[in-house]
Amino acid sequence: MPEDATYSITELADLAGVTPRTIRYYLAQGLLPSAGQTGPGTRYGASHLARLRVIRGLQAEHLPLAEIRRRLADLDDDEIVALAEQDQPTPPSDSALDYVRSVLRETPASYGVPIQRALYSMAPPASVPAPTPAERLGESHHSTAKPGERSQWERIVLATDVELHIRRPLGRTQNKRVDRLVTIARELLEEDPQ
Repeated sequence: MPEDATYSITELADLAGVTPRTIRYYLAQGLLPSAGQTGPGTRYGASHLARLRVIRGLQAEHLPLAEIRRRLADLDDDEIVALAEQDQPTPPSDSALDYVRSVLRETPASYGVPIQRALYSMAPPASVPAPTPAERLGESHHSTAKPGERSQWERIVLATDVELHIRRPLGRTQNKRVDRLVTIARELLEEDPQ
């Protein structure tokens, strides 16, 4: 994506996989910065295309536009371009247990933008690396839905105030593992604290 390339709204929409109407809506909602001019001759740059690609990726994670706007607010154009150019995330392991273990091993930098801002606004120790743009954005690499495939979230109540959310459809193996995870979680949550 050359930095000096400019696109009409139709060209930008085609490259980003959205409609011109969607671009106008994103401009009105503050998700995209203004191109600096208005009218039919308006030209958009590579940063607009990169931002649209990042927005589409976050929408694939089922994030609402308000949350996407909040996450993008502190990223500059270079960080947005870097995020847009990243390779596709690797698919998650089939094992729910592996996923739970990975969540339990996460560092504070992966907990989300507000916590990161608080943690990194204080001088971090030299051993703590600065968060990458992807970490600052709070991207999730655990999506299993294929592009174009319809998915639906299922809410499973494990205990009072504890829920598990599963994106369906899942494969047969994943369904078995989720059932096992639910059984183990319910048993663990029903244990009497000592």
